[in-house]
Amino acid sequence: MAVIFALRPHLADTSHPALVQQDERHLRLVAARLDEARRHAAADLAEARRRPAGSGQRALDRDQDVHRLESRLRLLRRYGLDLCLGRIVGEDGTITYIGRLGLSDGRGGRLLVDWRSPAAAPFFAGTVAQPLGVSSRRRYRWADGRVVDFWDEVLSPTAPTDGLALDDDSAFLAGLAGRRTTAMRDVLGTIAADQDAIIRADSRGALVVDGGPGTGKTVVALHRAAYLLHTDPRLAPGHGSILFVGPHHPYLAYVADVLPSLGEDGVLTCTPDDLVPEAGEARRETDPRVAALKASLTLVHAVDAAVAVYEEPPTIDSEVETPWGDVVLTARDWAEAFAAPGPHVPHNEARSLVWEALAEIARDRLADDVDPDDVRAVLQQTEHVVDALERSWVILEPTDVVADLWAVPAYLRRCAPSLTPDEVGLLRREESAGWTDADLPLLDAARHRLGDPSHERRARERITTVTEQRAGMDRVVDDLLAAMEHDDGEGLWTSLRQEGLRDALVDEDAVPSREVDVLAGPFAHVVVDEAQELTDAQWAMLVRRCPSRSLTVVGDRAQARRGFPESWSERLARVGVGTVREAALSVNYRTPREVMAEARPLIRAAIPGANVPDSVRASGRPVRRVPVTEVDAVVDRWLSEHEEGTVCVIGDPGRSATDRVRSLPPVLTKGLEFDLVVLVDPADWGDDVAAAVDRYVAMTRTTDELVIAE
Repeated sequence: MAVIFALRPHLADTSHPALVQQDERHLRLVAARLDEARRHAAADLAEARRRPAGSGQRALDRDQDVHRLESRLRLLRRYGLDLCLGRIVGEDGTITYIGRLGLSDGRGGRLLVDWRSPAAAPFFAGTVAQPLGVSSRRRYRWADGRVVDFWDEVLSPTAPTDGLALDDDSAFLAGLAGRRTTAMRDVLGTIAADQDAIIRADSRGALVVDGGPGTGKTVVALHRAAYLLHTDPRLAPGHGSILFVGPHHPYLAYVADVLPSLGEDGVLTCTPDDLVPEAGEARRETDPRVAALKASLTLVHAVDAAVAVYEEPPTIDSEVETPWGDVVLTARDWAEAFAAPGPHVPHNEARSLVWEALAEIARDRLADDVDPDDVRAVLQQTEHVVDALERSWVILEPTDVVADLWAVPAYLRRCAPSLTPDEVGLLRREESAGWTDADLPLLDAARHRLGDPSHERRARERITTVTEQRAGMDRVVDDLLAAMEHDDGEGLWTSLRQEGLRDALVDEDAVPSREVDVLAGPFAHVVVDEAQELTDAQWAMLVRRCPSRSLTVVGDRAQARRGFPESWSERLARVGVGTVREAALSVNYRTPREVMAEARPLIRAAIPGANVPDSVRASGRPVRRVPVTEVDAVVDRWLSEHEEGTVCVIGDPGRSATDRVRSLPPVLTKGLEFDLVVLVDPADWGDDVAAAVDRYVAMTRTTDELVIAE
């Protein structure tokens, strides 16, 4: 078998065979069992795929089995021995190896304990102050399927140190300083105790994680999603699952591989704009006053009021002739029918319920044996009743509702009476004008409030299709029975005439259905990164997709471009999230001390109370300042000196990107990290809070060196 431990030559203290013999024996068992596990997983998957799909719950269970086995097989094939993150030695001498997934020895023993299981928690959460029953902990660094470094930590004061490689965190810090690529690196094996406590917190209510640059907020957010999917039955497939929301698409591309590397590929990821179909055609709102107005809950509520205008019942009586006698629908009857759907039924989908309520009201005044469906059919063929309902409960498109608010000042004043005349004037816009990014949350509110405009038509088409298919099936049954000459035909007749069997033979593919919007929700849990940037209107988009109000909210109030004067609890309470817990991360694992020394006074000048984290390491390179004319030379020299790593030039919109060099505006750098960061003319970015935040964020993207070109 290939060598497992390929320690670097300079690691003399860890290269002695006595330090790794136990691990080598165990990892060879893991390797043998991995081959078996891959074969068994492939066979189980093939068997699951061969099972008949069936229908209903049976089909759902089969699909979930297939998805689970596919995910496990992908993870088993993706990793080799590097599935193993490290080990812990208990105070009783028991050794437990921690893995990306659990692995048994085939005889009831555990070769690897899944990192998300309670048994693995001390590996991440144990500290000298609280060892959690752990005597020592060993973490591995892997490269090309081999252990290239490891380091041990003694957590118990009575722990023996024989057979341990103690190095006071130097290997850990060396790992933090490793070169970056275009994808977020794997950090599962180095999750710290404070991060692990947040990852393993339960999913009830909203958990806010506040931390400055480099504190691992994104790491926590992603690993918490994987942990909750594995451990919380309320978030299992079929129960709504998880939506992960990031700030922009470069960020989503950067973290795209993290969840699959943890064995979870069913989490939907998006930006707030992705939730709205019109985002692709929207331009940026250039007037900050208009953007602020549209970001408020006032206009979100105005959308509800605008739809309610089209839910006002007729105030005149309507006489209806039916085969069973005449019926008069009074203004009170209309009001009762309009109230029938309740406040949570989407407007366009509620009109069918209004028809049902009208039919019930009319039937109550007719003979007891009259079918309400027959009464409804008569009502829907009565022209003046149809006209009255269609005028009073209009089927609406979300774009029309929002466009009318901006185009008709009187309509906007009625729906948002708290707006001043000047504010109404600011929002005035012709119907032909295009959408802006500030309109997107309001379009989403309208779409949610309205529902499917084609709901009623598709419902009628479904009834027609099913009726026609049932009639056709009845004809087939009649033909079969007419051809039978045996005496037991009556039993077959009874069987074939069963309602359930007849329904089972309906071809569901022939029934009109609506294309499902997978981002519409509902979701059992929503994770939001860089959450300090969300407006109230954007928060409303997310909250309406998460009825449970089970949220993981990750952000830094000091990185809010619009400012963040209130608390997280106050911000979330305003959008309807009442149960809020807060946790803080205060250690910066990314940014060198030399950079933070310059970034700290910059952000505190703009935001005096900013929570600026302390860095755990120094790079030995001070922040450099160069003329703008030397940017190309700085980048070229760095690339020539480093075969690996990434560079980001921030603030030079005309610069083209390459495989290792990114060129981004400050607002698109949140959540990202690079080895070398070059800021171009940061003083020209502005002098308000947003510009100060942009400079702070841009400076703290570096893991190694910062150059400011002025």
